[in-house]
Amino acid sequence: MKKIIRVSVDLNNPNTFPKGFVNKKLLDATSERLIKLHQQHDDADAMQDAAQYTKRVRERIGLTQQEFSNRIEVSLETIRNWEQGKRCPTGAAKALLKILDRAPEIALLALSV
Repeated sequence: MKKIIRVSVDLNNPNTFPKGFVNKKLLDATSERLIKLHQQHDDADAMQDAAQYTKRVRERIGLTQQEFSNRIEVSLETIRNWEQGKRCPTGAAKALLKILDRAPEIALLALSV
C-alpha cells in the first residue's frame, strides 16, 4: 500500500518546496537540446497511448477498422493513422472514443439513428 504525503507549497517562496524534490545540479546541467529530446519522447509515448486506446476501444466493440470507420463516420485512413500512432484523435473524436469506451451500446445505438 502506498503512503500518501500531502505538502503545502507556496510557489512564491522556494523555502516551502519539499527538500530533495529537485536535483538542482541535474536541472542546471540539462540543455535545451536535451529538454526538446525528452519532449519528443513524451509526445511519442502519448501518441502510442492514444493509438493503443483507440485500437482497444474498436476491438472491444468487435468491429473491424472498416466497420468502425463507417459507424463513427471517420475515414478508414484516419482510423489507421490513429491506431498506428501517426495521428492522435482530438476534440469531438476523442470525446466519442471515451463514450464508446464507457457506454458502447448506447453510443452505437445513437450513431445508428
